[in-house]
Amino acid sequence: MTQMPKAYDFHDTEERLYQWWEANGWFKPECRPADARPFTISIPPPNVTGELHMGHAMFVALEDLMIRRARMQGRAALWVPGTDHAGIATQLQVEKMLRQEGTSREAIGREAFLRRTWEWKAKYGGHIVKQLRRLGASCDWERERFTLDEGLSEAVKEAFIRLYRMGLIYRAEYLVNWSPGLQTAVSDLEVEYSEEQGFLYHFKYPVKGGGHIPVATTRPETILGDTAVAVHPDDERYQPFIGQVCLVPILNREIPILADDYVDRNFGTGALKITPGHDPNDFEIGQRHGLAVLNVMHKDATMNVHAGPYAGLDRFECRQKLWADMEAADLTIMTQPYTLNVPRSQRGGEIIEPLVSWQWFANVAPMAHMGLDAVHRGRIRIVPERFVKVWDNWLENIKPWCISRQLWWGHRIPAWYVNGDPEKVIVAHDAAAAAAEAHARYGHDVTLEQDPDVLDTWFSSGLWPFSTLGWPENTPDLQRFYPTDVMETGYDILFFWVARMVMQGLLFTNDIPFHTVYLHGLVRDEHGRKMSKTLNNVTDPLDVMGEYGTDALRFTLLTSGSPGNDLNLSLDRVASNRNFANKIWNTARFITANLDKARKADATSTPNYTAADHWILTRLSEVTADANRLMDNYLYGEAGRQVYDFLWGDFADWYVELAKVQLRVGGQRAWTTLAVARTVLDDCLRLLHPYIPYVTEETWQQLKNAFVAADLAIEPAGGWSAALIIADWPAAGDTYPQAAASFEQLRTLVRGIRAARADNEVEPGKWVTAVISAGSQTSFLRDQQAVLCFLARLDETTLVIAESAAAPDQAITIAQGDITAYLPLAGLVDLDKERERLQKELADLDAQIQRVSGLLNSPFAQKAPTAVVQKERDKLTQLQGSHTELSERLDTLT
Repeated sequence: MTQMPKAYDFHDTEERLYQWWEANGWFKPECRPADARPFTISIPPPNVTGELHMGHAMFVALEDLMIRRARMQGRAALWVPGTDHAGIATQLQVEKMLRQEGTSREAIGREAFLRRTWEWKAKYGGHIVKQLRRLGASCDWERERFTLDEGLSEAVKEAFIRLYRMGLIYRAEYLVNWSPGLQTAVSDLEVEYSEEQGFLYHFKYPVKGGGHIPVATTRPETILGDTAVAVHPDDERYQPFIGQVCLVPILNREIPILADDYVDRNFGTGALKITPGHDPNDFEIGQRHGLAVLNVMHKDATMNVHAGPYAGLDRFECRQKLWADMEAADLTIMTQPYTLNVPRSQRGGEIIEPLVSWQWFANVAPMAHMGLDAVHRGRIRIVPERFVKVWDNWLENIKPWCISRQLWWGHRIPAWYVNGDPEKVIVAHDAAAAAAEAHARYGHDVTLEQDPDVLDTWFSSGLWPFSTLGWPENTPDLQRFYPTDVMETGYDILFFWVARMVMQGLLFTNDIPFHTVYLHGLVRDEHGRKMSKTLNNVTDPLDVMGEYGTDALRFTLLTSGSPGNDLNLSLDRVASNRNFANKIWNTARFITANLDKARKADATSTPNYTAADHWILTRLSEVTADANRLMDNYLYGEAGRQVYDFLWGDFADWYVELAKVQLRVGGQRAWTTLAVARTVLDDCLRLLHPYIPYVTEETWQQLKNAFVAADLAIEPAGGWSAALIIADWPAAGDTYPQAAASFEQLRTLVRGIRAARADNEVEPGKWVTAVISAGSQTSFLRDQQAVLCFLARLDETTLVIAESAAAPDQAITIAQGDITAYLPLAGLVDLDKERERLQKELADLDAQIQRVSGLLNSPFAQKAPTAVVQKERDKLTQLQGSHTELSERLDTLT
């Protein structure tokens, strides 16, 4: 019989198995019968510009676990893969490439730029997909989608047109988050706030006719765009000024002084400068009072003509120059250090500037109500449940969504302006349809110009669960696989993406896009710090997989945390999980190496199980039931840990060891032992396959081939399947509680004997004598005598097992329930040498006790610090305790 290789080699295994799985069509739902119940996951599409990081590794491991388990449960499992066009990120990459060539996107024009971007995507866009495959992702790659492919582009146009016709999409001039470096608007969700040290600038706002009002600001350059000064109507300090006029510093432009309840009388000076063109709160106040909206900056954040003498300066240069001029004009009061909450671009890191701009917006409030209702009616479950509060808070306070971006790479807004008139808008699928509608409405003597902006990337991503299945067409895939089942993603994009998928799914399909949202946490370093290049603590998944194997990384990620909580990644634990893969392999190797201990003629349909067989089968049933219950409740980490503990602790360390005794008997006993071992290892491999697919499949194939070649009539119920990836998922089997309980007593007894041997430093291979008073377990222990002696290293020729036995002289007593074992010391150690050793240790302890006692009875105890004295007292207590323990030990030897 061919032996299994001595060691498991993941380098030789992973790519070979992945190609084999894919070539056989086992990643496709069609590998199951046509009437199989579907199970669908839409992959969170990584950016086409992306490089694999631990966040990718986490979601791939989790989603692949769910898909592989569903597939083994007989479901038509479909994992839809794809990538996102990543508007800003991709455009920045191509612009960088063009700068290296000495040109720019403006120089080559839109059409040429898009052609170059598609070329870039064709060259580099597949890298992230190859890396996802490396992680073992069992996606149906024939259904791979891209957010800018033809089908998804049609879905985006259809969604935009429907929303526009519903009156939920409109164009308006509004204050947006502007990224001067990226030259585009960004959404509130793409702005990150950081606490930074700055200043609060206090200055005098001159009142026309004399006097001034003290005002404070953190952004002096925006003074140039002020269109009012506001005070609280009940603030007695400023009531006389309400209705008067003040003068913008340096510019001397007249603006009103008005009253508004929004003003906080206790912040700063209690008077507020109002800049509707550069602050969202001021914009709202301006709307209430009909104030002009004055923009004093260009889109590159330099000052424009409205800034007067500061036109052309960068915004921060303007801040310094304006403040210096105000100091010279005696208009400043003071500057004080102040902690600012600075808005920065998530993509570029630069400071965001609120600017008024014409943009396209979506009124998502009606959809938000639908999203809230779906969760609270139980149609959608969020795991963990605590994120429901976060969900509610965001959707209940949702604002209009700015969906336009001033980019070229992306879904161009399907809107055309008639004769350049922004009030005459045609929204249509393409230019031909727009022209036909324009001719019908305005005649044939018209020109059409398409809006230059593209849609926010999250607009197309929000359609992902159903657009990837063919929507708006009612395709066979959409009919069978929608709604999908689980949306697994990071909790940090609950708002960015999940909420938008729910809102758009409910609106466009009249159904939920998935029934469960599973949120994972961030992967941090082993000290709990966020991984960053600055801290030099980024762990590259490709490096980890190259050193330890994909399974080791996956199992670590899947069993080190719990839903919604961050995970601290330890490479020591990855190394330990590599050892787990080796343990699985070596366990299978032992079983297959012993197949010659039985014959087909020994086969029986009614095996005579030993207590050990009953115990391990009962434990297997319990672990299988627990693992299924935990997985059904999305507690994958705990399920994996329990199977790990069972396979390593109960099966490999106990049953496989005692199987050596049962196999020596031969005949039916050996056949039954091999059948039980096959059952347990086979089911464990099935339970672990979604976690560690490579080592389980390779081990299972070796196990299968060995048992088939041995022709022992030992096989799974229903026979061996072609591969583990499509084998049946295990269910809990029969249990034998009474026999299992008896065997647990035997295990407890063995542990006690092993502990006594270790305490007395008995050589591991030495066989010792024992006397056991077994009570009601006498018959059982006599039946298990060979196993007990083998596991506890007891001399079977001198072992005494009696219902009631007297304790020998000079013996260690081990009491376990109604079983008491005595280990005569003469059989464990050389008594003369042991007495000599103990007397020497006691003499040494006497000397230490005398020294510490003398110290504590000296002036030291009054002069030394309390903590130091207490430390010596604690030491004395420990020494006295050790002395008592050794003295008692010596007494037993005399």
